[in-house]
Amino acid sequence: MFNVEHIRQDFPILNREVNGKPLVYLDNAATSQTPKQVIDVIVDYYSNYNANIHRGVHTLSQEATDAYEQARIKIQKHVNAKHTHEIIFTSGTTHGINLVANGFSSLLKKEDEVIVSALEHHSNIVPWQMLCERTGATLKVIPMNLEGELIMSEYDKLLSENTKLVFVNHISNALGTINPIEYIIEKAHAVGAAVLVDGAQSCPHIKPDVQDLDVDFYVTSAHKMCGPTGEGMLYGKETWLKKLPPYQGGGEMIAEVTFDKTTYADLPHKFEAGTPNICGGIAFGAAIDYMNAIGFDAIAKYEHELLDYATEKLLEIEGLKIYGTSKHKTSVISFNLEGIHPYDVGTILDKLGIAVRTGHHCAQPIMDFYKIPGTVRASFAFYNTKSEVDALVSGVKKAKMMLS
Repeated sequence: MFNVEHIRQDFPILNREVNGKPLVYLDNAATSQTPKQVIDVIVDYYSNYNANIHRGVHTLSQEATDAYEQARIKIQKHVNAKHTHEIIFTSGTTHGINLVANGFSSLLKKEDEVIVSALEHHSNIVPWQMLCERTGATLKVIPMNLEGELIMSEYDKLLSENTKLVFVNHISNALGTINPIEYIIEKAHAVGAAVLVDGAQSCPHIKPDVQDLDVDFYVTSAHKMCGPTGEGMLYGKETWLKKLPPYQGGGEMIAEVTFDKTTYADLPHKFEAGTPNICGGIAFGAAIDYMNAIGFDAIAKYEHELLDYATEKLLEIEGLKIYGTSKHKTSVISFNLEGIHPYDVGTILDKLGIAVRTGHHCAQPIMDFYKIPGTVRASFAFYNTKSEVDALVSGVKKAKMMLS
């Protein structure tokens, strides 16, 4: 049975105060908090078997290697990848996207076209702009409507035999919109295009099945789902990963090196040059274990209750406008108070111990679409409570009174 008060005991940081007030942490879309079960795994690694992996015959190296590769298996099973070697450890979502973009530099031609959406994070815009600059390919954009949804009829018009790549986030970090990626993938494959889905915002709320989705690439970050920063994963279909050249050169990713020629290691090591974030990978596996023990269905149900409650309470405040009103969204609310800059609202909330995000959330094109400088974004996790929502609402009312 889901018990939020019991769950909150797993997160030491939730017991602290900020500016003399109990911490109300509502910036989960930027980074989630870390339970003691994951913290203990990190401490255990550095306390008991810290060693480099894949290279040593000594006991510590073998123990670290086993733990690291077991984490890869955990991730494979979590996303239902067909093969363990289709899981590439990265430093995070941005690293995974850039790895794929770099690989396609040798595959695209001038007449080719690349499609992204208007709802993307900068990390799923800039790499593709750079790719198009290198190759001469054309970047096209799926437009959005006022509800913060992608216009699928316009997407259909953008697709052609020249479309080679489609990139879209599963969930918008700025608005919480859940995109119809099943439809996007099916339509892209119909014209022979590959699809990369940015799952940074979806994986904390939804358990993806990459085989069922038939997606070609899927990326995410550990720190969005109770794990450490500086760690993430790229899933890629084996056929695509074999086509793409290595992203970086160095140790681990080689089979044989001479001054005449170098041959590359098999998957997944072909894309994992250098000493990895070993502890990060192991802790990522522990974070997945932790969230699966709670259950993603239970998490989704509870977070939806928080979203509905917070939406209702915030909309009772006169002059408050929510951006992103899709019927299909996750526990993110972006809003503004009429005539008040979001930064000023966020500053007052911080004085009350309430952590929210303000600004354009690395999604400036969305803010340009709405003709606003940014928003206040409250993003909820399964360890938040309705009483924390009440604190947010009270804080926003106070900010309005002080700044109006």
